[in-house]
Amino acid sequence: MIGVTLGDPAGVGPEIIAKSLSKFNNQRLLVLIGSERNFAKLISDFDNADYVLSQCKFVDVGGDEVVPGKIQKAAGEIAVKSIEKSVELAMEGEIDAIATAPINKEAIRLAGSKYIDHTTMLAALTGTRDVSTVFESGDNLRIYFMTKHMPLIEIFKEINERSIYQSIRGAERCLRLLGISRKKIAVAALNPHAGESGLLGSEEVSYIEPAVARARREDSIDVHGPFPADSVFFRASKGEFDIVVSLYHDQGHIAAKMLDFYSTVSLNIGLPFLRTSVDHGTAFDIAGKGIANESSMVRAISKALQYGHAYRERFRSQ
Repeated sequence: MIGVTLGDPAGVGPEIIAKSLSKFNNQRLLVLIGSERNFAKLISDFDNADYVLSQCKFVDVGGDEVVPGKIQKAAGEIAVKSIEKSVELAMEGEIDAIATAPINKEAIRLAGSKYIDHTTMLAALTGTRDVSTVFESGDNLRIYFMTKHMPLIEIFKEINERSIYQSIRGAERCLRLLGISRKKIAVAALNPHAGESGLLGSEEVSYIEPAVARARREDSIDVHGPFPADSVFFRASKGEFDIVVSLYHDQGHIAAKMLDFYSTVSLNIGLPFLRTSVDHGTAFDIAGKGIANESSMVRAISKALQYGHAYRERFRSQ
């Protein structure tokens, strides 16, 4: 069983989930978590509304009625309660994984949340210190993020041999927990042309190359690089590598979204359960209009079903 949180009920979450459910033959393995009243109202015009509501198990978190397309406290409260309930179910063993629809940072702050996003909230609720973010895009591309939501100017302070070495180890652990057998890792360079042996920047020579050598020597990790960022993601998408360590947010996001914008999904690895997510926001501008693309939600649910149970067993045995 996997839990599917409806996200911010004023966003496109309820719509893309309702559209996604018809793509699965095993709907009884899905547990929807959110405001049932708001969900029923928001999908009432859908042709399959009655079918959706009758086929899936629903865990209702209550909440006031919301208006689609607007940032509001009530929507934030429902989003937070949905996440909290999903964690409770996962920790009790009722579900193996969680697939999440998008939330709005401002709305959850209005609701009193002290967390900036799903990842920080899930880490706090489970007492997890080390949560990694991995993207999957297309058939082969996986991306591990050394840093994520951080101003670009701050990234340079985070780049050193130790941080890159730890990221390589983190990427290997992610592949292991997901059950990927080969585990061939590439590290993206920071500077153009991978620094041109120091001519275009020294970070590759000073930090990345020593970190790669250390991981190969001390941990026997099959890691390579640094490779120019303008080619390494393409090479991975063709199957040359199983995962690429991206040094910063946009470096990896641009590559993933250019490859397959609608089907890119995010995976949080390191929690006691797998969390998958769409890689887009609440899209308030089109919420309630019935035109949102559900591809990323379909893939997020699919990945939770694919990896969830085995991930949980590997996590327990590590």
